[in-house]
Amino acid sequence: MSTDYVVRVAGPADVAGARSVMLDTFYHIFGIGYLPEYHDDVIDPESAYLRHPLNRLWVAEHAGHIVATTAVRAQGPRHPPHPRWLTERYPDPHTAQLFRVYVRPEHQRRGLARRLVAMAVEYVDATPEFDDLYLHTDARTPGALEFWCSCARLVHDARTPGEGFQTVHFDIPLSRHADTARREHAMR
Repeated sequence: MSTDYVVRVAGPADVAGARSVMLDTFYHIFGIGYLPEYHDDVIDPESAYLRHPLNRLWVAEHAGHIVATTAVRAQGPRHPPHPRWLTERYPDPHTAQLFRVYVRPEHQRRGLARRLVAMAVEYVDATPEFDDLYLHTDARTPGALEFWCSCARLVHDARTPGEGFQTVHFDIPLSRHADTARREHAMR
């Protein structure tokens, strides 16, 4: 892990750099470009993340440039495109959804995604409005499935043969749930 990165909650000065990381990921990594039905938060990250009382955006900065992002939005998955039972399991407004965990390719393998996700988990775990932390990923993205399998719990593998998104759904257990379960077990 490299230490010449500053990892922090984003501020207004970070918005343009964060947007650039996100858009470059859509176009150059995913190969799908900007899709307004899925990426509306990217056009105005300040409103989506900085002005919303529960949403957050974190960035990693290196040599004055934003090189990685992670975000949390106070919303569960949507049906469609995701199965209805997922929207029922992870309802609004009690679900925090992890979004935009992106690292520029030349800065990967330095622990940035793990550091940013840890900050997001800590925030969600400390926010009483949230009961769960949900995310989904496209298994076609290099390294994504392996990364999430190392730090999250598989909920539903929705991959299908052929073209299109290869979506896998996860959640990240919150430590306060483990603490509650331990207390309840100790009381028995």
